Amino acid sequence: MTSIFDQGLAPVDANYAVQSPVDFIERTATVYPEYPAVIHGAIRYNWAQTYERCRRLASALKGRGIGRGDTVAVMLPNIPAMVEAHFGVPMIGAVLNTLNVRLDAEAIAFMLDHGEAKVVIADREFGEVIRDAVSRLDTKPLVIDVDDPEYGEGVQVSDLDYEAFLQEGDPVFQWSFPENEWDAISLNYTSGTTGNPKGVVYHHRGAYINAIGNQTVWSMDMHPVYLWTLPMFHCNGWCFPWTITAMAGTHVCLRRVDPEKILQLIRDHQVTHMCGAPIVLNALLNVPESAKAGIDHDVKSMTAGAAPPAQVIGAIEEMGIQVTHVYGLTEVYGPVTVCAWKSEWDALPLHDRARKKARQGVRYHTLAGTMVGDPNTMEPVPKDGKTIGEIFLRGNTVMKG
Repeated sequence: MTSIFDQGLAPVDANYAVQSPVDFIERTATVYPEYPAVIHGAIRYNWAQTYERCRRLASALKGRGIGRGDTVAVMLPNIPAMVEAHFGVPMIGAVLNTLNVRLDAEAIAFMLDHGEAKVVIADREFGEVIRDAVSRLDTKPLVIDVDDPEYGEGVQVSDLDYEAFLQEGDPVFQWSFPENEWDAISLNYTSGTTGNPKGVVYHHRGAYINAIGNQTVWSMDMHPVYLWTLPMFHCNGWCFPWTITAMAGTHVCLRRVDPEKILQLIRDHQVTHMCGAPIVLNALLNVPESAKAGIDHDVKSMTAGAAPPAQVIGAIEEMGIQVTHVYGLTEVYGPVTVCAWKSEWDALPLHDRARKKARQGVRYHTLAGTMVGDPNTMEPVPKDGKTIGEIFLRGNTVMKG
């Protein structure tokens, strides 16, 4: 008896067993090439153009000797180059290090040195910090200057312009999957209260899984319009650069949090999703009433970073923005637990709904296990809402020590 494996079918490429979020952009650009991908001021890129730019970036980096395991650091706000770095860098097996743009030169220099950055891609707004940080290094990385028209001219970070650098690359560059899905895809640094920042390494498999987890827990449909109120340097934007791309959505870029501009962009581009800390939601409440008007479509906001007060949640939902409360940390790729909403709660008064949403703790579908436990006995603490314990998380989206 002849099996299907004997019928002359092409052998399966072992690389296709690898899970990597880089694959999302090829799928999206192939199926939806003309759909809007990136909006930034007057800039508009569709998915075919964005995929080409990412391939050019990967090719240009490879042409400069960058390859598997090399670190490419970026000091960028939420602009198109930051979206492109999330695909172009890992396309050649390199590791993306998104730097916190709020840190000083001393902290940035430590990260560049500790992470062994071979390349730094930096926006002119942070030119002074980057030049100071690089001057402190014994081994100098290649520095690439990003001239964002939404910032203004500014002072060049280096003589190598980002757009000119892309032209060094091949628009049809044949990128490849990582040799191993456990290879590093990104390096993030998280600061404690004392000492140097701590490095957290993400792998391709974990980034892929958490990106899908975001879509699943939010019940996100195809073609979302996502506003970048959350910094992409923070846990790789909670893996949403990859989530939105997987869903053939639109990345609406935003250089800095400006409450009135956020509301304007929501109206202008019919934004469906955004993320941010409760302080961002609170800022939206403090704009003039005239700026709040005109949101006549469904908007979903995911919030984390601190427990959002029920009053803030209630007031934001009165504006027409539905809140999803999640919890996570850098070591687990961003959010991994959520307030799992129940339809029967929809009938509750607004204040009671907001109190429900101020809680969370149900694990993502993609997290293997969670427990609030006693660190001494390693046993779960009583689920009485009073007993204090430590959070234990287990799964492929937890950084391996």
